[in-house]
Amino acid sequence: MSTTPEPAGAQPVPALFFARVERRYKQAEGALEILRGADLAIWPGELVALVAPSGAGKSTLLHLAGLLEKPDGGEVYIGGQPTAAMGDAERTRLRREEMGFVYQFHHLLPEFSAQENVVMPQLIRGLSRAEAKTRAAELLSFLGLKDRLQHRPAELSGGEQQRVAIARAVANGPRLLLADEPTGNLDPHTADHVFSILMALVRASGLAALIATHNLDLAARMDRRVTIREGLIEQLA
Repeated sequence: MSTTPEPAGAQPVPALFFARVERRYKQAEGALEILRGADLAIWPGELVALVAPSGAGKSTLLHLAGLLEKPDGGEVYIGGQPTAAMGDAERTRLRREEMGFVYQFHHLLPEFSAQENVVMPQLIRGLSRAEAKTRAAELLSFLGLKDRLQHRPAELSGGEQQRVAIARAVANGPRLLLADEPTGNLDPHTADHVFSILMALVRASGLAALIATHNLDLAARMDRRVTIREGLIEQLA
């Protein structure tokens, strides 16, 4: 298993575990090696910042963690489940039930209200509309949007839109949250506010979060910081 220490009180199984993961891409001049035996463990209730320069492999790492790509070697475990040999249907089920995704741009459905945007993934999972509406209202209220449930995205500020996107990402009670520059499209004050709410949500729910960011101030507020250097995942001080 990973050399990453298990935090006090954590569950015995990491939410996300990379075991000697390799990933390379074929090019005309040969293989481009992105990861070459990378290890990583992220535990329930933990926020981990992924900080690395452009081209280092942050997107590849997130794609592997989100089961959007398969490793060329090693294994990616989600909640203790090995995934490399899984078929597309099982990988899709894990993404739907065990993971939440937040991107730099919110990607909300413009014709639906904030509440309806958070209801959608729950209906896809099989919840009743009544259950989904109740959970959506609870999540949005927790994120400070109690008075914005029926507003469409165009009627919300950038920070409010991103909070709706966060609520949508965690609507199905995922084990793991993957975020790619979730505050990168916001002004500094709004970014700080949205991140504070995201941290509170992670702490309250106990999910694990891997957050790629160029914002070193926000990264410093997380439990750990990791980077990608020469194809390996390394801890930062």
